[in-house]
Amino acid sequence: MICPRECGADRSVTHGYCGAGEKANIARAALHMWEEPVISGKRGSGAVFFCGCNMGCIFCQNYKINHTMRGIEADEYELAAIMLKLQDDGAHNINLVTPAPHVRLLTKAIPIARAKGLTIPIVYNTNSYEKVSSLKLLDGLIDVYLPDLKYVSAKLSKLYSNAEDYFSVASNAIKEMYRQCGNIELGSDATAKKGIIIRHMVLPGAVDDTRRVLDHISAEYPKNIYISIMSQYAPTSDALPKPINRSITKGEYSRALDYVILKGFENVFIQKRSSADLAYTPDFNDNVIFKPIERDK
Repeated sequence: MICPRECGADRSVTHGYCGAGEKANIARAALHMWEEPVISGKRGSGAVFFCGCNMGCIFCQNYKINHTMRGIEADEYELAAIMLKLQDDGAHNINLVTPAPHVRLLTKAIPIARAKGLTIPIVYNTNSYEKVSSLKLLDGLIDVYLPDLKYVSAKLSKLYSNAEDYFSVASNAIKEMYRQCGNIELGSDATAKKGIIIRHMVLPGAVDDTRRVLDHISAEYPKNIYISIMSQYAPTSDALPKPINRSITKGEYSRALDYVILKGFENVFIQKRSSADLAYTPDFNDNVIFKPIERDK
């Protein structure tokens, strides 16, 4: 019951809708340079890629792990050890990618990691299809929220992600994230120490919905909120339906950015259209290295 699907799975004996069990499957844990500059910094973000996802995006760029269970299986102590290893590697932060199925595990793992010497910020990198009650369990544990706001249109969210209620769920979830962490606060190294960055990926043929997303953010949050308008959409299969069987055009991205300017946003990350390349998708080699830590008795 941890996410809006409320599939009711007893994970001690089976998997949830998301595919996750009682422990987390982790396909990659490594320094990652391709997030927003205030997340990746100069040394990289310590990205932990979880397997499983509570959405069903037909264009998913991490489909190799979001709809399969692979990598290592980790409990709270092993996850804490992975975080500490990434800190030792020089990561600016711990970047938890697709963490929604693992909220309860995180409420155990993060305090363990902190007690064992973790000092860098925790980034919660999410599709935003989250229950407010679950996010409240993370209050005080997460430093930076990195949520998507994918759609306003129920038609698009049902067609592309099997989540007709996405906007109502995600908008309330992001409101809770903002309540917890507020706007971005930068440290002396120009990386985010606290706050929220709302992401939106422009989809082919859906600029009108991008405008509705921007209308919502503009109405609900101050103009200096940090947003990231991404052009990186790249089709993952020739079998995808039109129009998402292609990348976005220069004109589509320009129209989206023109609207950003019109709405008066002050802190905006944009991308080169060359980012629409699956070559930027990490290599999920399942090689997750860490040094075991002492377990409490």
